[in-house]
Amino acid sequence: MNPAPVALFVHNRPAHTERTLRALRANDLASETELYVFSDGPRRPEAAHAVAEVRSLLRNLAGFKRVVVRERERNMGLAENTIAGLTEVISEHGRVIMVEDDNVASPHFLRYMNDGLSVYERDEDVISILCYIYPVGAPLPETFFIRGADTWGWATWKRGWDLFERDGQKLLDEIQARGAAREFNFGGAYNFLGLLKDQIRGRNDSWSIRWYASAFLKNKLTLYPGRSLVKNIGFDATGTHCSVDTDALDVDVADRPVKVERQAIRENPEARRLMARYLRTLKLRLFWSFLKTRVKVGVPRGAPAPVASHAKVDGRE
Repeated sequence: MNPAPVALFVHNRPAHTERTLRALRANDLASETELYVFSDGPRRPEAAHAVAEVRSLLRNLAGFKRVVVRERERNMGLAENTIAGLTEVISEHGRVIMVEDDNVASPHFLRYMNDGLSVYERDEDVISILCYIYPVGAPLPETFFIRGADTWGWATWKRGWDLFERDGQKLLDEIQARGAAREFNFGGAYNFLGLLKDQIRGRNDSWSIRWYASAFLKNKLTLYPGRSLVKNIGFDATGTHCSVDTDALDVDVADRPVKVERQAIRENPEARRLMARYLRTLKLRLFWSFLKTRVKVGVPRGAPAPVASHAKVDGRE
């Protein structure tokens, strides 16, 4: 196996970045894997020290086959840094595993990702491989498919990334023209369409809601694990798009490998039902967490309550 490269996106959270790097290095394929790190520049002068601290962690970074660091001279912003970085790596290698600075991976993460990329490489209906699954509170298959795409520890091929549509308005128009808003919102379980509208209005800088919409409109499927191989540690009110401290999406990462075997390429309706059931409870849980966070850490009174925390939603960014 020639492992796929990893693209890691970092900004101004050194503690999160250090944990993410430590977890990646603990994977048995790390020493065979090329790591590309994309470090965005500070948005404000007062953030320069934290950005510099993150970049100091990247110097002389060992444990990988090769490390390439891209230090942005200016702040590109979340979406542009991510899109440019993914495009660069995929253009060179034809595939990529994507990680962010708050994605703490299982030691079995890279093995699962590479197995998924290999098994479904030639299946046009499969757009990506994902490592996170909601804590749905019920048993799930070892792996299964769901329509769309998600972004907490994921991988794709050039053929998949080529389908990414940057224009949020174009995506929204097509969803509405098809009368597909309810389906896009998981049967009305969660207002993902509202997140796309907010991206269009400039209220968020989400690339991932556009990635989800791009995959959804092309009727593409993502392979999910029945047990999460990544944990998001960014829901601590430190993220760009998340002013809430919550454990609503917390999971225990898999302590044993998730086996990838070829299966029928179709959406699993029971898994989708369980995900929709979970999403129906999420907004209220996040709202109460937001109120508690406002008191605890002094969130500005005018700050908007979080409308989502799903990977599509960039709640961790």
